[in-house]
Amino acid sequence: MCGIAGLYHPEQPRPIDPARVASMLAPMRHRGPDGDGVWQAPGVVLGHLRLSIIDVAGSPQPMHSPDGRLSIVFNGEIYNFAELRRELAALGHQFRTEGDTEVILASYAQWGSGCLSRLEGMFAFALFDAADQSLLLVRDRFGVKPLFYATLPDGTIAFASELKGLLVLPHLRVQADFRAVEDYMAFGYVPDDACIVAGVQKLAAGHFLHIRRGRPVPHPVQWWDLDFSRRIKVKEAEAEEHLVQLLRAAVRSRMVADVPLGAFLSGGVDSSAVVALMAEASSSAVNSCSIGFDDQSLDETSYADVIARRYATDHRMRIVAADDFGLADLVAFHCDEPFADASALPTYRVSQLAREEVTVALSGDGADEAFAGYRRMVFQHQEERARRFLPASLRRSVIGPLARVWPKMDWAPRPLRAKATLAGLARSGEEAYALGVGIMGPEMRGGLYTDAARAMLGDHVAEERWWRTMRDAPAAEALDRAQYADMKIAMTGDILTKVDRMSMAVSLEAREPLLDHHLVEFAATLPAHMRVRGGTGKWLMKKAMERYLPRDILYRPKMGFVTPISAWFRGPLAAEARALAASPTLARTGWFDMAAIGQMVSAHQSGRSEYGRPIWQFFMLEKSLQRLFGI
Repeated sequence: MCGIAGLYHPEQPRPIDPARVASMLAPMRHRGPDGDGVWQAPGVVLGHLRLSIIDVAGSPQPMHSPDGRLSIVFNGEIYNFAELRRELAALGHQFRTEGDTEVILASYAQWGSGCLSRLEGMFAFALFDAADQSLLLVRDRFGVKPLFYATLPDGTIAFASELKGLLVLPHLRVQADFRAVEDYMAFGYVPDDACIVAGVQKLAAGHFLHIRRGRPVPHPVQWWDLDFSRRIKVKEAEAEEHLVQLLRAAVRSRMVADVPLGAFLSGGVDSSAVVALMAEASSSAVNSCSIGFDDQSLDETSYADVIARRYATDHRMRIVAADDFGLADLVAFHCDEPFADASALPTYRVSQLAREEVTVALSGDGADEAFAGYRRMVFQHQEERARRFLPASLRRSVIGPLARVWPKMDWAPRPLRAKATLAGLARSGEEAYALGVGIMGPEMRGGLYTDAARAMLGDHVAEERWWRTMRDAPAAEALDRAQYADMKIAMTGDILTKVDRMSMAVSLEAREPLLDHHLVEFAATLPAHMRVRGGTGKWLMKKAMERYLPRDILYRPKMGFVTPISAWFRGPLAAEARALAASPTLARTGWFDMAAIGQMVSAHQSGRSEYGRPIWQFFMLEKSLQRLFGI
């Protein structure tokens, strides 16, 4: 795992001072504390920070092909590099190192950009080809590894693993894009098709950008996509057995490392499955770690202990205070863009604990997206069935008005909290799902903006990307569309961003075996009833894991990393919440109705309403605006 950065002149090979790229690497040192390197040629400079995982003593970067034609800086891991190495050696390629970086160079020399479909892993890399003076920027299938880029005023292309690597460039115009703020206010993160800094872009997951000197900079090209439109005919027992084999292969491939390796163990289905399969494949005890909370309602360590004892792992657990809000500044620094997923706090703590003993940790991320494990997906599946039987006119004329007058009743038993369900049924599936994945709907956001801010947005609506992605998804039915959009938007922009930034903050490599593309592609072909059944998501995965995990792990209600942000703003952060209504930073933007923010905080602290998550959004936005723009 590493950090990369570089500069490239696409028009002509003008000289570039390598010190500029060294300065880009400096604020990302946490991504690669084991080494660094900068290489230059006319019109291009590549920089690299190394966290040594494979071939620890060798494989320095930037790395070059034997003939000097190709040069690369690479962040990530190629899990099938040994197989590719054997294939390429049979084709005549010679290797000087034992690592995976050199395999990428040989693969590109042999197959060009067609090599990407052969690479299995998580990666972002930049490859300079001296033969045609081109620069190739690449991001892995799911966007596990980040890559930011921008065109500077003089035409130079700049790229870096993190936004902070670009912000040091004196010629980058650092101005806020309010459309990205609108996206953040809707979802709590800035999606990958947007950036808080105007003019900066994130290379989309499964895309490459191939820039050739002397030609116009092209649009990125999609080299991989997930297809939910195909269905396989398979018996459940056969599907279950095939899934187990795919899970085993995915976990084992990610256990290859020349440094100590372990796993995050929350006690949930996904991390427990990973630890069980690691134990099956390992000749020694698996190193596992968990974070517990001093608030028993949030603590899952008893479930993690069950798995740790069952598989005799070398388990470490640490109890942290549930009010660990002091990490907010650290999250703001490492995420750069505003990021309001409060589970980043315990994710940092568990990464910190893991790094005390290991350099690589396997996580359980990805299964909820691949196998429809989120409650919102189950609801979407059920609501779409109802939509098929309820005429659109009835949903608009009767159910819609009923939803508007139904009280919100956050405090009531779940069966009485029908407002969201009624509102969802009155809308199209795409519209309902887009609201379901968000934090603030358009009406609430609009009420917090000034007239000037609303005018700046024009016709930009944050939810539109969800509508478009779901409509255009290669899908057979509504559940597919929801899963596809979740993978393309929320997983990359929220979940994988959180895990990458918080693990890299402590120089820990996190690997996601449940995002093995063979595994995910198989899941996408399963009929819906093998993903969701009887109101339960991840049905086939849970069935497949019954041979490994106890039922009270498999079928207990999903919990996840929870932080008590609502309680914080009525308790230890009450003063900070009230201060938001008079925040000089928020006021100076001219975007927000400060009185409306004060009313929201007052309603939350009085207990009349539940606004913990929106207040946390403002709390984190203020920190990011101060850091990024000095507002």
